Amino acid sequence: MKQYIFSAIILTAVMAGCNTRAQTGDKGFTKLFDGKTTAGWHSYGKAVAGSKWKVEDGTLHFDPKGDKNGGGDLVTDNEYSNFHLKIDWKVAPKANSGIIYYVNEDPAKYQQTYSTGLEMQVLDDKGHPDGKITKHNSGDLYDIIKSSSETVKPVGEWNTAEIISKDGKLEHYLNGVKVVSTTLWDENWKSLVAGSKFAGWKDWGTFKSGKIALQDHGDEVWYRNIMIKQL
Repeated sequence: MKQYIFSAIILTAVMAGCNTRAQTGDKGFTKLFDGKTTAGWHSYGKAVAGSKWKVEDGTLHFDPKGDKNGGGDLVTDNEYSNFHLKIDWKVAPKANSGIIYYVNEDPAKYQQTYSTGLEMQVLDDKGHPDGKITKHNSGDLYDIIKSSSETVKPVGEWNTAEIISKDGKLEHYLNGVKVVSTTLWDENWKSLVAGSKFAGWKDWGTFKSGKIALQDHGDEVWYRNIMIKQL
């Protein structure tokens, strides 16, 4: 009986491990945000970061107040293809934002980062209207795949997001739990896109290399501990 109980415990732990990722530290990761400046970032289609993106206490804080021309999605100077991204975020009540990746920065052709890039949703799930829409909650692959479980922390608390993309295999983690797993660019992916709001957006979700963006959705949000490992 004891042996059966022990085996059951081991099996449960193994199954749980399929949906979680052990903390492996920051070895091999490069900081995308130095905690002091917006170096390495700029607003989409511009040369520098907009004034609404403020560096405060080691965070990138989007403050919707201020110069109406000081916003815009913040994007990395560099492009990435196979990568493991780590980033902490928190939102103000009723706020909406997103972590957008595989962004093709060609503002003459694509007006927004989300015209081409995939999005991991960042949201006050309880307070924002999008929280009532399937595939629009925190951690979701926005409008494509709903998270397998709800692991977001209460508004105002820090969440840790991870995006791992390698050779078309994509995973989203939120607070250590794998919430999305899919394969990009195959026939099933094309079917998912065809059933989404992006159907008919010719180039959406097709780029295999691109920039990473933090979305200005007009709401207050904070990001910190942004780092990446190229795979």
